[in-house]
Amino acid sequence: MVRTMALLPLFHRPAHRRTTAPRPAAALPEDTVPADDEVFLDAPDEHLGPALVAAARGAYGPVSRLLAGTRERGAWEDRDGYVLRLAAFARSRPEWLQRWRAAAPHDPDALLVAAQLALDHAWPSPGRAELLREVSPLITAAARGDDRDPVPWRVALDHARGSRAGHRYVEELWEAAVRRAPHHYGCHASALRYLAEIWRGAHHECLDFAERAAQDAPAGSLVQALPARAAFACLADADLSELPRERLDAAADRAIAFSRGLPPADIRVAEIRNLLMYVLIRLGRHRDALAQARLIGPYATSFPWDRVSDDPLGLFLRLRADVGAAPPAPPSLPPAARRG
Repeated sequence: MVRTMALLPLFHRPAHRRTTAPRPAAALPEDTVPADDEVFLDAPDEHLGPALVAAARGAYGPVSRLLAGTRERGAWEDRDGYVLRLAAFARSRPEWLQRWRAAAPHDPDALLVAAQLALDHAWPSPGRAELLREVSPLITAAARGDDRDPVPWRVALDHARGSRAGHRYVEELWEAAVRRAPHHYGCHASALRYLAEIWRGAHHECLDFAERAAQDAPAGSLVQALPARAAFACLADADLSELPRERLDAAADRAIAFSRGLPPADIRVAEIRNLLMYVLIRLGRHRDALAQARLIGPYATSFPWDRVSDDPLGLFLRLRADVGAAPPAPPSLPPAARRG
């Protein structure tokens, strides 16, 4: 635990399934939720959807333009989400990525997707350590592709967690990441996962890290929801009776305030609202969980529900019905498993 405490100051950043995108959801009345058959799992946004359709046909051009645009605009949160989704898609449909890399072997966007894909491929393997060593050159090449881009450093942080790298090396990655984007949610979430997994039981320290990051972030930054991510990590590691309940409630309250400030049925924050709904259910705050279900609208996400079920959409719909019952049915929700 002493090592965790030593690590945290350096981790505190400096102050300064459908392949077509649904139409944007109309605002719902505050007391309603979409019908079960109107809910999408991991729906792509209006930009990613067409790129996935093209990739399914073997064409990489729309994907290339999409990711190049995120670099040009410095839209790092969008870029990170797109890279994760595109790598997941390439696991079963790799032809478009293979063609892209053959045509443009030094393209920073193709390199980044390839690095994420290689990491995803290595993670569940019994030979993870050896496979992860082979991933390192890809991550390095992706990082050199555009020095402004924090997303390769998020991939590097995930790689370090998988290879159980030492804290000094991880601190160097962290410092490089926050120099590029001090408030990038993906890098913060990756650093938090490292802390939570490498030193299990460091609940107060994980919450400290997340709370400091949220306090230092702009009001509209996704990092405002990082304490809820820390609460999720704590709840995945221990029984609620063993955890600092007041701090978990405060983390949830901060995320609720952040969620309320954004439009309902906003696909950009769907995963954060799904995560918050999970945390609120684990805390027994069913009315607040129902409020998040209404804000989620039709946009269920695999995470966090796939940590406790092989049917994430089915679980989301069942729990949504449970918290919306009068009186609420006591939802049955086990602790989340630690995966990737």
